Amino acid sequence: MTTQPLPPGSRGPGDEFRADPRMVVDVPRLWAGGVSTAVVAGLVAWVGVLIAGDILDFKISKAAVILSVFDSLTGNYVLTGVLLALAGTGLAHALCVSTPRPAAFFGWIVGLLTLVSVVIPFTRGGTMTDKVSVGVINLVIGIVIGSLISAVMARTVVDRGTRVPPRR
Repeated sequence: MTTQPLPPGSRGPGDEFRADPRMVVDVPRLWAGGVSTAVVAGLVAWVGVLIAGDILDFKISKAAVILSVFDSLTGNYVLTGVLLALAGTGLAHALCVSTPRPAAFFGWIVGLLTLVSVVIPFTRGGTMTDKVSVGVINLVIGIVIGSLISAVMARTVVDRGTRVPPRR
């Protein structure tokens, strides 16, 4: 059986599983958005600990935090938010250059990781208010990272021929 050549611009069988070679990532803008997201995520973490610890007077246990590098709970949260936003940007970049629907995969991955970050505090020590506080802070950080990086992706993945964002 002979195969006929495909018309220019059309896709062959199985091509729906490959990244579109016409799509390019505006890398500097993607990472600038990622760094900006990291700043926002760090600030959200700081405000979350400020509200839970200073205003509501919850005694959040350090054992309930996902990442523990510093003696300061606030410092650990800010660092966690910043690193997770940068990791999210790296994930977005990798998905943009390798998958056919990067925004869909990014949304699922960040959504599931956010769910895990909400559940993890309930598997560790501390009071229920500690666990709920940490879970809520983690949820808000996850929402910030997912929504901001998704918005950045929508503006930084462009069609090589038209230089406009692709149809979603």
